Amino acid sequence: MPTCQIINEYLPEAEEVKYLGIHLDRRLTWRKHITTKRKQLDLKLRNLYWIIGRKSQLSLENKLLVYKVILKPVWTYGIQVWGTASDSNLEILERSQSKALRIITDAPWYVPNTIIKRDLQIPAVKQKARTLSANYRKRLDNQPNNLANKLLKEQVGTRRLKRLYPTDLVTNG
Repeated sequence: MPTCQIINEYLPEAEEVKYLGIHLDRRLTWRKHITTKRKQLDLKLRNLYWIIGRKSQLSLENKLLVYKVILKPVWTYGIQVWGTASDSNLEILERSQSKALRIITDAPWYVPNTIIKRDLQIPAVKQKARTLSANYRKRLDNQPNNLANKLLKEQVGTRRLKRLYPTDLVTNG
């Protein structure tokens, strides 16, 4: 990678950088971002356990409202960009989501996570990435900015390592 310099001083290269709350790594694997979000979710879940946990007198609807207002925005921020992460990385957030929903519903161990999500009408992380990416693409379609419209064009050329582009979330969904 070519080095950059400003006023005859080389800029240091970094493996990772945080920009607008999204952790970018050199290879765009999104591992650092997703693990950071998982840690934030775990911390918020521990802090909210008194209100959404087993002994809480709050109704299920209100517990779900707490989930949707406080916990869900933590992991959905910027998902249009990092939603192309590998399945193994997305599974990290999927497990955190399942853990939170299990605490909210106080479901026994033998009830599958898919049943809990279906009954609560909560989409999986990958499904949420697809729907939010589709909504984002629709907003870009109506954008008068020419640079934003260029984002919609398909990437041409061979792909390395079966990487997904953000437009793939909409077209392959």
